[in-house]
Amino acid sequence: KVDNNKIVAGALVIVYDHHKRDLNSKLMDVQHDYHDLILSTQHVHLAHELCLETIAIKGKALELQSLSDKIIALKGIKHGKLVLTDI
Repeated sequence: KVDNNKIVAGALVIVYDHHKRDLNSKLMDVQHDYHDLILSTQHVHLAHELCLETIAIKGKALELQSLSDKIIALKGIKHGKLVLTDI
């Protein structure tokens, strides 16, 4: 377990249905709310309806977990996994 106040880096990987109503807008809203933690985002089209995003992040572990929880909880997210590492 990582100390919640420790600065860590990692990646959030999500797979989602881009046809889900308002999902892209909600994803952008959450990412803008946490813009100071996001280093980069890579977007890949897996199939006609499925997208994969890898979001590189850095910040306090608790804040990264909060960001990840909010994104993974969005309706239309089919899979989400957060990976963190000490730096």
